Amino acid sequence: MMIDVLFFGVGLLALAAGIWRALRARRTGAGAGLAITLIALGAAFCFLADGAQAIESRVYPSLGRLLSNLATMVAAYGIEVTVAEIGGAAHRRRRSRRAALAVALVVLVVSFFATSGLPTGIGLFDELYRSNPTLVVYIFVYTLYLGYAVVDIAIVSAGAIRAGTGALRAGLGVMLVACVFALAYLAGKIAGLIGDLNSAHPVNMVCSSAFSNLECSLDVGFPAISVLLIVIGLTLPALPAAGRAIRDARTRAALRPLRKHLVERFPDVVRLGSAGVTGRERLLTVMSEVNDGLLLAGVAPSMPPDAAARALRSGAPAETGVPAEGDATFSAEVARLRAIAREFRAEPSAGAASPAR
Repeated sequence: MMIDVLFFGVGLLALAAGIWRALRARRTGAGAGLAITLIALGAAFCFLADGAQAIESRVYPSLGRLLSNLATMVAAYGIEVTVAEIGGAAHRRRRSRRAALAVALVVLVVSFFATSGLPTGIGLFDELYRSNPTLVVYIFVYTLYLGYAVVDIAIVSAGAIRAGTGALRAGLGVMLVACVFALAYLAGKIAGLIGDLNSAHPVNMVCSSAFSNLECSLDVGFPAISVLLIVIGLTLPALPAAGRAIRDARTRAALRPLRKHLVERFPDVVRLGSAGVTGRERLLTVMSEVNDGLLLAGVAPSMPPDAAARALRSGAPAETGVPAEGDATFSAEVARLRAIAREFRAEPSAGAASPAR
């Protein structure tokens, strides 16, 4: 029961993050690889839960084990590509990564369905390795591919972490720790396979909890920790962009009443068909429209926000504003427009004093 909770919990967390990334990728056209990675990881853990495997085995014996292993391999490939993109090495070994994944997937499917007498339920193969060479091929290729992917991720992360800063460096550092746990899991899997092949009477391992002993920790606990660290490592570099998106959305909301007023007075300022796809592009469009409207309304860039608001409320004839020297950075422009919008909302009528705040 506890293992099911752990697997479903980790799986649903990864699925939720993947769906969010997929929706974002649909809007922006970027980040689809990361979405596939997270969704595949979530699916792998959900397929591997004991309760899910019991249902899947009614379709075909041990089908849940195959589905979870295939999803894990796809996720590993996605992580390779994502980390390579983050590290600026997306063009390197692209074909070899795809070829390795394709070969491994085909070998797993063929060797799985070529094995007779697969168990129903949770799909434990420990007792079958000695009598089914196809299963040895299955588990060896699965482990070999994951090892190749993890080493590739670790190498790319280690190379990119030196050039990274802030959240990017932290995310890559977490990825390296995740690789350590993943390699420990794979080493335990190979050791277990060798032990089963050398044992005359191998016994299926049953874990009462994820960390009840070393074998359970390697086979259950470590992969769960690795996935959690991978999710965190891939999410950390996106946090600054998420914070920026929130700030941009708040700025667009703050400028909305001012823009509406200016568009009603000067419809020609509207940038038809230029709203943009990303939040930052939409903000830039809004700022450009507001700036054009302010100039047409006679509000010079050097005019204080309260004076600008009074000029807008008074509806005075438009005058040509003369730009003044000052801070021309994006953040300064955002602050200026937000200040004007704030004063504009606060002033109740033309020429009236702003209410106390």
